[in-house]
Amino acid sequence: MKHHHVGIQRPSRPGASVPVGRGMKRLRPAAALFAAVLLAACASAPERNPVARWEGSPNHSPRWARAIVLHHTAMDSAQGAIRTLQTGNSGGPVSAHYLIGDDGVIHQLVADGEAAWHAGNSRWAGVDELNAWSIGIELDNDGREPFAPAQVDALLVLLEELTVRLRIPRHMVLGHSDIAPTRKDDPSVHFPWKVLADAGFGLWPREPLRPAPPGFDAWVAMRLVGYDLRDPEAALAAFHRRFRGNEARHWLPGDAEILFDLQQQLLALPAQAPAPPAH
Repeated sequence: MKHHHVGIQRPSRPGASVPVGRGMKRLRPAAALFAAVLLAACASAPERNPVARWEGSPNHSPRWARAIVLHHTAMDSAQGAIRTLQTGNSGGPVSAHYLIGDDGVIHQLVADGEAAWHAGNSRWAGVDELNAWSIGIELDNDGREPFAPAQVDALLVLLEELTVRLRIPRHMVLGHSDIAPTRKDDPSVHFPWKVLADAGFGLWPREPLRPAPPGFDAWVAMRLVGYDLRDPEAALAAFHRRFRGNEARHWLPGDAEILFDLQQQLLALPAQAPAPPAH
């Protein structure tokens, strides 16, 4: 979870809700002015997800989301990870929008309309700095163990809520190692990507796979899927980590068939209208 970022923008404090209606007309002028101030505070307050427990972190800045990036904490406990995400580590302040404990409890640390500092130096589909356009979800896992069923179930609930409410394309659920292959390996080879795909999230090859056609260029397909090829071996390891459950840095039998299917899935997707800015 070590990233280098600069600047800290603290979130607005949420205001209390005030009833609006004909009763407002009966308020005295001073009370009406006070109520108007409270209403303005409510309008500017950060969004809070009703399915999560708010654990506010000051480590964020404004933006809107078009992707979701999954991480593992590489720590021993959810509470320890929350403390780090609320303060900082040896690499500087870090944060994520959500953290899901291995017990399935969903914690929210940064409002969806703000940029959490979770991706660091990153690139996907030719676009840099995913902090500016992604939702970051940390999973309480040390990177060496399977992910708890309750945690995966909670993640599926959160992904459904986020993709519907924020209109994030369902295939744009990525791993940290996908977007930063030279630096990161999370959410690790143990992460159950197929379980997510069966629920409709993220790309996954469809069975039965068809042979790639003559002249098929696997590297071009890797770029189309979204991988940054400036370090081809690192990109290939990230691809294998997600789709093959290993970290091989050379081509394996079956890779071309997988990439051909992923390419066909992407080419068949409808054009996506830009998501609206979050408020």
